[in-house]
Amino acid sequence: MTRKLTLLTAAGLFAASALSAANVSMEDPNIAVDYEEGGRYYTADGVPTFNVAEDGTVDWPTFSGFRRYHAECHVCHGPDGEGSTYAPALKNSAVNMDYYEFVDTVVNGRKKVGAAENSVMPAFGTNPNVMCYLDDIYTYLKAHGSGAIDRGRPAKKEPKSETYTEMENACMG
Repeated sequence: MTRKLTLLTAAGLFAASALSAANVSMEDPNIAVDYEEGGRYYTADGVPTFNVAEDGTVDWPTFSGFRRYHAECHVCHGPDGEGSTYAPALKNSAVNMDYYEFVDTVVNGRKKVGAAENSVMPAFGTNPNVMCYLDDIYTYLKAHGSGAIDRGRPAKKEPKSETYTEMENACMG
């Protein structure tokens, strides 16, 4: 399991570099960029976040999250995290849920069974196609849910950093 969580934790192994939050004009402290490590952006409390430049260029992890979301999640949760008749809009979950609750739900799954509701979210904790890119999926959904990016494939993206590539390779093994 440790190998599969590399992208979630490996950034902590790299020295943080200061980054201006000029590209993000959000007032929500859970969205604003505080620093960058290895091509991934973080809030002041260490939660992964997106970075969208004024010209619409998205950071690589958010672009990767678009790709990974549509490879693994959209079958149930609909295109662009908009939801479906049997699964909620994850773009809203990424904005309204605590990051750690979001991760816990994806890793361990969730079951809600009752008179008015019957839903099951399967556990993806052993799926490297989800786990190695969970922070990417989260930042993509957060960016879309907050209105920072529109529906569809982001037109412009930052280049993939060497550090990101190394973490990806280590996680996917």
